[in-house]
Amino acid sequence: MNNAAYLPFETHADEDHIAPAHFKALAALIHERTGIHLQPAKRTMLEGRLRRRARDTGQASLRDYCKWILSLDSDARELEHLVNAVTTNKTDFFREPRHFDYLTGTILPEMRDAGRHALRCWSAASSIGAEPYTIAMLLDAFARRNAGFEYAIVATDIDTRVLETARRGIYPRDMISPVPPELRKTYVLDALDPARGEVRIVPELRRKVAFGQLNLIDRHYSVGDPFDLIFCRNVLIYFDKPTQEAVVNRLSARLRPGGYLFLGHSESISGFQHDLTSVAGTVFQRK
Repeated sequence: MNNAAYLPFETHADEDHIAPAHFKALAALIHERTGIHLQPAKRTMLEGRLRRRARDTGQASLRDYCKWILSLDSDARELEHLVNAVTTNKTDFFREPRHFDYLTGTILPEMRDAGRHALRCWSAASSIGAEPYTIAMLLDAFARRNAGFEYAIVATDIDTRVLETARRGIYPRDMISPVPPELRKTYVLDALDPARGEVRIVPELRRKVAFGQLNLIDRHYSVGDPFDLIFCRNVLIYFDKPTQEAVVNRLSARLRPGGYLFLGHSESISGFQHDLTSVAGTVFQRK
């Protein structure tokens, strides 16, 4: 892509703010790279996130940073930093717990009763790892109760920074408060120094989750064999409708027939063309 196509005319805006023309150009670049649709009301948010990048890259002002990132001189590495800066990474362990109730109360027993002993799961917007490690705890606990059951988890995100955190599996102690005590005892380690206020996911569980970078607006997802479960929650809300529909259909294509797609509780696929059937609150099964 030629970033020069996005370069706006010079403006006289305050140098510590993003000029309207620069915001329009950045929003177009971000949409092309990530699918994220930034409304003009998000300009202040974007300013806050990019001021540090301006300082870290040695730019004299936020205006200079905008001109630089939109110019032919900006390199691929800095565009990666831009993507990392604009992505939202809100996540919690056991977030939207009804989904996990449906997984443990319906899907896993049905698989067991049908004689299926292996499951593949994809956390398609894994952020810092709370979602895939939550899933891993539940699948591992099920495997301990059901001899011969095996599972594999792939976890991806567009943000390379949060993937580094996810691989380490180290979190503030307060963050694991939603984890049930019996799972916490088995799968979470306290720091040797209590003053650090940190915990770490046990190595055995960390090894069960394969983390990698993936952009959901790519036309092809290189994630291996079809999945039984795909979690892609609270991501579609940042896309426009055409992008949402395209992503849903690409995700569905990576499900085996009968597999399940989990979306965020505030997300909808109403009006989209797809091959999914609603089976529970924002849980869909491929026909």
